[in-house]
Amino acid sequence: MNHQQLIEIGLNYEGTSLKYPFAPDLPVLFVKNRMFALLGNLHGVEMVNLKTSPDEAWVHRETYPGSVLPGYHMNKKHWNTVLLNHTVPDDVILEMLWESYQRVIAKLPKIERESLRLRSGAN
Repeated sequence: MNHQQLIEIGLNYEGTSLKYPFAPDLPVLFVKNRMFALLGNLHGVEMVNLKTSPDEAWVHRETYPGSVLPGYHMNKKHWNTVLLNHTVPDDVILEMLWESYQRVIAKLPKIERESLRLRSGAN
C-alpha cells in the first residue's frame, strides 16, 4: 500500500476530497470539511495518520509494533500513524482507512451526515 493507492481508494468514498492545507507535499483526505487521512513521510518512509477508537489504537499498536504508532502530531488517543513499510497487511490498512472515514462522518453535523446517506442511497 502506498500514498497513491490510499488516495485513489479514499476518493471513492462518498463526499471526499483531496486537499493540501498544511504543505504542498502533505496530501490530506477530507470528508466534507474534516480530515480522515493525513499522508506524509516519517524518517523517509511513507505514512498515513488515521482516526480510530482508543481501544483499536492500542490493539493495532500492539499487533504491529514499530509500524503502527501513536498519531504523529495528532491526538495520540484517537489517531494512529501507520508506516507504509509493508509490515501491516494491505487489507488491515484499508479497514483502518474505512474506520477513520466512518469515525469522522459520525462527528459531522446531522445535516451533513444525512446528505451523504441521501446521495449514497440514490446510487
